[in-house]
Amino acid sequence: MKTSFKTSRRQNLTLGDLVLAVGSVSRNTNEIAAAVADLLESGRVRLTNNGRAIRAHVA
Repeated sequence: MKTSFKTSRRQNLTLGDLVLAVGSVSRNTNEIAAAVADLLESGRVRLTNNGRAIRAHVA
C-alpha cells in the first residue's frame, strides 16, 4: 500500500522553517533557493499573513 504524504492537520510554519528543512537535505545554497522557489511556484507551499494567502512572486 502506498503511503500518502498529505496530513489531515496543517501546520503553521514560517518561511525560515521551510528554508531550514530544505537546507537540511540540500547540497548548497543554490539548490535550496531553487527548491523553495519550486515549492512556492507549484503551490505545494502557501504563504499566509494573518490567515490570508499571499501570492509569492519568484524571479
